[in-house]
Amino acid sequence: QVQLVESGGGSVQAGGSLRLSCVPSEYTYRLYSLAWFRQAPGKGREGVAGISPGGGATVYAHFVRDRFTISQDRTNYTLYLQMNSLEPEDTAMYYCAAKGPGGSVDYTSPPIPSDYNIWGQGTQVTVSS
Repeated sequence: QVQLVESGGGSVQAGGSLRLSCVPSEYTYRLYSLAWFRQAPGKGREGVAGISPGGGATVYAHFVRDRFTISQDRTNYTLYLQMNSLEPEDTAMYYCAAKGPGGSVDYTSPPIPSDYNIWGQGTQVTVSS
């Protein structure tokens, strides 16, 4: 089974930027639907952004407001989340997730956790005011 390893989290001041990375353990990852989620202390896990296999479709949560960009490097299949204009409300543990071939994902609404069956360990993002 594909394993995912996130990196790139850290502590920044409001207005700063971070780029999160998610590296897969095998190349079949290219067939998977991918997404970023986040979970703040005391809150449920929420979808941030999703991308279809091959990158033809992307979708973002409303709170992203054009600040974040999800992308995938087609040479090594690494998934990225570029986060700009970070706000204290963005403080959370960020997770990448994958869904194997089969079934369907709705790219007209933000990703939901139950659609994804492979998860990374998470990377912490902390934004100070």
